Amino acid sequence: MATPFLHELRLAFPQAELEVLVMWPGARQLLEHNPQVDVLHQHSFLKASKFASLLLVWRLRRRGYDASFNVHPQGRREYRWIAWMIGARRRFSHRYENEKPLDAKLITDSIPQDYTVHASENNRRFLDLLGVARPLPQAAYELFLTAAEATWATTWLTRNQLAGRRWLGIHVGSGGTKNLALRRWPIERYLELISELGRRFPELPVVCFGGPDEAEAHGRLFHESRGGRVYFAESPGLRHAAALLGHAHAFLSVDTVFMHLAAAMQVPHQFVIETPTVNPCILPLRETWTLIPNPAVAGRNLEYYRYDGRPIAGTPAEIRRMMESVSVADVVAAVAQVLG
Repeated sequence: MATPFLHELRLAFPQAELEVLVMWPGARQLLEHNPQVDVLHQHSFLKASKFASLLLVWRLRRRGYDASFNVHPQGRREYRWIAWMIGARRRFSHRYENEKPLDAKLITDSIPQDYTVHASENNRRFLDLLGVARPLPQAAYELFLTAAEATWATTWLTRNQLAGRRWLGIHVGSGGTKNLALRRWPIERYLELISELGRRFPELPVVCFGGPDEAEAHGRLFHESRGGRVYFAESPGLRHAAALLGHAHAFLSVDTVFMHLAAAMQVPHQFVIETPTVNPCILPLRETWTLIPNPAVAGRNLEYYRYDGRPIAGTPAEIRRMMESVSVADVVAAVAQVLG
C-alpha cells in the first residue's frame, strides 16, 4: 500500500537517497527489486531484544536523514517513537485516535488520517503537505518480480497440470498479531465451499495459498476434501506466490496480504469476505472486485476496529460468531454470479 507513495517520492525528488525501514520479512520481500528504493532495512522490533533495536536505531540516526514518513496505517505510538529516535529533521505522520500531547514532540508534521479513502491516498497527502505536485495520475500497487520467480510459477503450474486452465486461489488465513487471527472464515466453511464449487464447477481446481501458519488448516482441507481438486502453493516466499497468483482466474480471501497481492497481480476476478477490520483504507486497490458482505458487521466496521493500536473489539467468541455469519451460500452465490 506504500508503493505508490514511494514512486511519487522518487519522481518528486529524483536525486534523493530513498531508504525504507520495515519490520516484517514479508514486507522486505515485497520491496526487493523496487527501483524506487535505494536501501532496504528490515528489523523485527517485536521479536528482537531492546538492545538490538536500540543499536539499529542509533545506526540509522547517524545517517542524518532530512525527512522520514510513517506511512498509513501505522497507528501504534511505538512507530512514532522510533521515528523520533532516528531523528530526521522533518518527521511526517498521520494523526490517529490515540494521539496524545506527546505525539506533537515525536513528529514535526502531521495530517489527519481519513477513513473514507484508501491508505495509498492517505500517504499521497504527504505530498500536499510538502507542497509537491502529485506526478502520478492514479495510485497503483507496484511489485517488481524477477524472471526466476516468473519461471518458478510456470514450472509449478506445468508440474501440477494446471497450465492453461482456469483455477480459483484461496487464502484461509489472516494476520497473526493482536487478535486478528479471529477474523478468519471458519475452515469448516471452506470445506463446504470446496465441495459445493466442485459440484457446480467440476473443472475448476482450487489452489490454497499461505505459509506455516496455515499448515494445519491446509492439512484438514486436503484430508477432508479427499484431495483431487485441491492444490497447495508451497512457494519459497511471497514473491513466488505473487508470480503464481498472476495466473489465477479468481481469488478468494478475507483482508490479508494475499488480498493485496491478488490486486497487485490483477487477478481477473477477486472476492473478499468482509471482516470487522475491513474499511476503505485497506480495500483492494483496483477497479473491479467483489465484496461478500458480513451481515453481523452490518456497516459498523469502525466500531470494531480502528488504527489506534488496539485489537478487534469483542470477545473471541463474539468475533468468531461474526465470521460464522457469512454463509457458504453467500460465497457460492457471489462466485457463481461471476464465474457463471
